[in-house]
Amino acid sequence: MKLCASLLFISLISAFNFVACAAVASNEVSALTAFKEAIYEDPNLVLSNWNTVDSSDPCDWNGVSCNTARDHVVKLNISWSSLKGFLASELGQITYLEELSLHGNKLIGILPKELGMLKSLKVLDLGMNQLSGPIPSEIGNSVQLVKINLQSNGLTGRLPSELGNLKYLQELRLDRNKLQGPVPAGSSPNFSSNMRGMYASNPNLTGFCRSSQLKVADFSYNFFVGSIPKCLEYLPRSSFQGNCLQIKDLKQRPAVQCAGASPAKSHPLINPKHRPADYLSKHQRASKPAWLLALEIVTGTMVGALFLVAVVTALQRVNNKSSIIIPWKKSASEKEHTTVYIDSEMLKDVRRYSRQELEVACEDFSNIIGSSPDSVLYKGIMKGGPEIAVISLCIKEEHWTGYLELYFQREVADLARLNHENTGKLLGYCRESTPFTRMLVFEYASNGTLYEHLHYGEGCQISWTRRMNIIIGIARGLKYLHTEVEPPFTISELNSSAVYLTEDFSPKLVDFESWKTILERSEKNSGSVGSQGAVCVLPNSLEARRLDTQGNIYAFGVLLLEIISGRSPYCKDKGHMVDWAKEYLEMPEVMSYLVDPELKHFRYEDLKVISEVINLCINPDPARRPEMQELCSMLESRIDTSIASELKASSLAWAELALSS
Repeated sequence: MKLCASLLFISLISAFNFVACAAVASNEVSALTAFKEAIYEDPNLVLSNWNTVDSSDPCDWNGVSCNTARDHVVKLNISWSSLKGFLASELGQITYLEELSLHGNKLIGILPKELGMLKSLKVLDLGMNQLSGPIPSEIGNSVQLVKINLQSNGLTGRLPSELGNLKYLQELRLDRNKLQGPVPAGSSPNFSSNMRGMYASNPNLTGFCRSSQLKVADFSYNFFVGSIPKCLEYLPRSSFQGNCLQIKDLKQRPAVQCAGASPAKSHPLINPKHRPADYLSKHQRASKPAWLLALEIVTGTMVGALFLVAVVTALQRVNNKSSIIIPWKKSASEKEHTTVYIDSEMLKDVRRYSRQELEVACEDFSNIIGSSPDSVLYKGIMKGGPEIAVISLCIKEEHWTGYLELYFQREVADLARLNHENTGKLLGYCRESTPFTRMLVFEYASNGTLYEHLHYGEGCQISWTRRMNIIIGIARGLKYLHTEVEPPFTISELNSSAVYLTEDFSPKLVDFESWKTILERSEKNSGSVGSQGAVCVLPNSLEARRLDTQGNIYAFGVLLLEIISGRSPYCKDKGHMVDWAKEYLEMPEVMSYLVDPELKHFRYEDLKVISEVINLCINPDPARRPEMQELCSMLESRIDTSIASELKASSLAWAELALSS
């Protein structure tokens, strides 16, 4: 009987341990899933097997390593993989994580303070990304850290003195950021480098002087002020160059760059003459009557409880507000909220319109000039301002996650940096919660799209010379996007519908189709992220657009063919226009069959140049397609768009000129 009872007890203990382990694994899987959700570009498909349906064991996922028992994740190493996205705060839930290495990616946003919850973390390597904001002081809670690499980001603010709590820290790389203030050391002026170990044990010191293990450190190319702390003078002098330090024998930044750097502030040390508060309280309690002491305890307990209630209430109120930390509902049902961090600097230079402003400008949103399942396009006139085109995303609020909001902001910032006469100008955006609104405001091109003129208007309205001007304008716009913008920008779906025309038929490239990426991601992500496999990889993703300049060049060739022929790129009856045109493109004797029948006059010399460019663009081997800069030069130098050429090509034009004079 006792044996049976013992076996039953052991079985219960084993079952309890199994459940506990399973629960821990589930939390870690959820944290990794949140990490994947925050990554919106994965061009190398590194996260393609992060799928909770096919494999619930994260130990088999790319970049993930577990301990021997395979019940805890201990390493996440995905470096040099071109991942673009945000650091999910849920990473702080992977309790046993010892290494977090995401070096050499394109991560944006801020460092989540939850990383300080990783008590077992030894390596934190987030170098060479695009992170911004301050280094959270909570990092000092990860007391096992041996290596921190945050170099080559855009981190700002002061170094938290709590980093001095990292007594095992051996390597610290903070170079090439925008950090300010003094290097927190807290040492006395007569500190010598060979006394580093002695001072490290001094509890009154703050900052890096408390660490006796630090062997490698690089503070260069920031905006640090003051002087090199005595306890860090053993480091190479190059570790401090390119700052705003008061050092004459070391190259520092020019004074004009240091004008905004924060001055050094003294860090007050504890006065040894003052007795500690706990010492005084002990002696005060010893001299008080018992009834008074009991009353104090009861009162203190009540005050503490009230304070705790107040703190919880305040946190709930903060979580309900849309400020720096924003909770977003993942669906209409009562699911857990996902906390994400909004980069407040991202859209600081882009104008934000109110919904009411746009509603008035667009006549209560009744002036619709275009629509699709994804969006609605309105025309409006701002009070005392320009004509505008407003594109409104068609999406349900319950499908709009926090990471989609960050993606939206990033895309707005990306479009706002474009400034060329042949690209559509983004004037601003609208982001409101009640009613849910996500809109983009562009400068209006009053003559509609090139597609409308080619296929629904009178073809003869766009003369040959006018078409040549449109082609050269498009080429100049693409050349600007591909070669003069850093990083390069490409149009998601380059076709005649993406070309808007002004009153004088000047073309403007507008990338409205990029928003399909957001909507596709929203629809695919409306359920479980993990159930969709490589959901973060979309064919029209932002990163794919930037890398696919050759795809733009192919589309440019097809667009040229559409402009000179007046045909649609594809129709059911005639198939693909490119297949039809191939037999004419390289045969001069039949090349004229490419020209739109609506056109009665064209220049054969221009047609030969256009045909040559088309052949180069549609080459099946992307590597053999020339750059946009070369194509633009060919068109500009060999096509005559002067009025004289128009008059020479058309006897009718001469007659029209005589009648008008």
